[in-house]
Amino acid sequence: MAIGLALLVSADAPIIHLFSHALHELSLSPDVCRNVPAAVGLLNRRKFDAVIVDLQLGEQSVLILDEVLLSASNRRAVTFAISGNDAEGIAFRKRSEFVFERPLSVGSIRNTLKPAYGLILRERRRYFRCPVSVPVTILRQSVPEVRCNSVNISEGSMALSTFVPLIPGEDVRVQFTLPDHKVPLLAESTICWWTTGHLGVRFVSISAEHKSELQVWLSRKLEEMLPEFVAGQFQKPEVI
Repeated sequence: MAIGLALLVSADAPIIHLFSHALHELSLSPDVCRNVPAAVGLLNRRKFDAVIVDLQLGEQSVLILDEVLLSASNRRAVTFAISGNDAEGIAFRKRSEFVFERPLSVGSIRNTLKPAYGLILRERRRYFRCPVSVPVTILRQSVPEVRCNSVNISEGSMALSTFVPLIPGEDVRVQFTLPDHKVPLLAESTICWWTTGHLGVRFVSISAEHKSELQVWLSRKLEEMLPEFVAGQFQKPEVI
C-alpha cells in the first residue's frame, strides 16, 4: 500500500519506467502525465506529496512548478526537476527544491530522494487519514449524546459512522480513546458534513497534550505502513 502520491511529468518512456520503479520501491504511487496541460489540470484536482518535472519538456515545464506554488492543496508538495540539456533548463531547475541529474538510474534517483524523503513524510503526516474503528461519543448541549464509531482519523478531523442526522455547522464535542490507550481524548469540534450513515467532524480546539498524543499515534501508524526497505533507509538514524 502506497503512503504517498507523486506527480511525474515526462514524455520520456525510459525515464517514466525508472521513476515508476524507484517511487514504488519507496511506497510512493506515481501519477504519470506526458504533457504540461494535463499535469496542470491534475494539480488543480488532486493532492500530491511530490511533484517531479522533466525539464526536457521545454519552457512550459516551469508552468508546472509555478502552479505548485499557487495551488492551495499542493504548495507544500516537495518539488523535483529532472535536468535538461540546455541553458534554459538550467535556469528552470533553480525553481525546484531538488534536481535529478542525467544520466539517471534507479540508484541515482534513490540517492536524490533520500534527503527529500523526510520532507515528504512530514507533509504526509499533516493530512494522513488513518482507517480505524473506535467508539466515539458526540456530546451536544441540551440534547442526548450520540454514540457511534469512527471510520478514519486525521490530525484535524474524523469521519464517523452513524444514522443520527446532525446539522453541518453545529458545534459539538467528540470523545474517543485511541487503540492501546487508556485515557480518552476530547476535542471541541464542528460538524462538517452529513450523509445517510456517515458524517465528518473537524477538530476546532484540542488540548496540547491530546493533540501531541494524536500526532504521535498517527505518526506511528504511518510509519507502520512503510516497507521494510524504506523504514530501514529513511526512518532509522544512522549509527556512526
